[in-house]
Amino acid sequence: MASRDESQDAQESSSGHGAEGESTTAVLAALAANLGIAVTKFVAWLLTGFSSMLAESIHSLADSGNQVLLLVGAKRARRPADLDHPFGFGQQRYVYSFLVAIVLFVLGGLFALYEAYEKVRESLSEEDYDPFASRWWWVPLAVLGVAMVMEGLSFRTAVRASNKVRDGRPWLRFVRGSKSPELPVVLLEDSGALIGLVLAAAGVGLTLLTGNPVFDGIGSGLIGLLLVCVAAFLAVEMGSLLVGEAAGSRNRAAIIAALESPTGVDRVIHSRTMHLGPDEVLVAAKVAVGATDSAHDVAAAIDEAEAAARAAVPDLTLVLYLEPDVDRTPGADSVDGPPWDRERRAAADQREE
Repeated sequence: MASRDESQDAQESSSGHGAEGESTTAVLAALAANLGIAVTKFVAWLLTGFSSMLAESIHSLADSGNQVLLLVGAKRARRPADLDHPFGFGQQRYVYSFLVAIVLFVLGGLFALYEAYEKVRESLSEEDYDPFASRWWWVPLAVLGVAMVMEGLSFRTAVRASNKVRDGRPWLRFVRGSKSPELPVVLLEDSGALIGLVLAAAGVGLTLLTGNPVFDGIGSGLIGLLLVCVAAFLAVEMGSLLVGEAAGSRNRAAIIAALESPTGVDRVIHSRTMHLGPDEVLVAAKVAVGATDSAHDVAAAIDEAEAAARAAVPDLTLVLYLEPDVDRTPGADSVDGPPWDRERRAAADQREE
């Protein structure tokens, strides 16, 4: 039996939209910081020729493009459902976040590795390199210092926004378990940017101290490897969300308990959940009803179960499809998800708790 009219579902407000507002704030802060940093790093490269500066400027440019992608994805996800997309466009946010991983890998990581290779190859054939030949030798250090401050402010904004929605979970668990992609992406980008700035500072500093430009190339290479690792992590996490992840264990337990709460429902025989977007969850369940109940009683029990489920997870918009059936194994446990995946899922739920 299907849920109430979908136009009512679309009108429901939830605290998840507050989390979306926090995500937008963090993305805008990161975009402003990265645009300014990209320009200053590029100017520093033009003045000094340090490859670490070029790698970092491309890194910041890639991050700026990524923030634009996140904003576009969030806007496109808000489009209303239509006949071709009856469950809406919420998963567009996952699509654009996956594109972020691709851009970070190609434009950021691979370019930095290529620049590192060229710099090291050039340095090995250069015998009279003088890092102080240019009067602008100090510019990269100044730019990196300013960039660290700006990235730190952006990172602080992302941390504050995340603290409002992560519910005390460890950071790695929050990044891996979040169904809203923007905050994890910004957190990873900003933390990666801060580490990249340290690597760039080390490469430039060692080049100035030793007079050996190979260290500059090595710094670029380490930045490239860092970006490739961040991009790969993002691709795995966003790919999982694109395929379709279930609701978190706490929300699933709350939904099942709510569906079983009406007197007309004996138990949930089995159920499935899937995120249609960060704040919207599809719920399909078979519920056991009395063998002698009238159609009116069954319909009333289903309506009561739906209302209870929505009240149990007010921060989510539920798209509910409930099928009544006669219970052939009274007293058996509800099967949440594929029955052959119980052990692995139970272990994952325990880690989530």
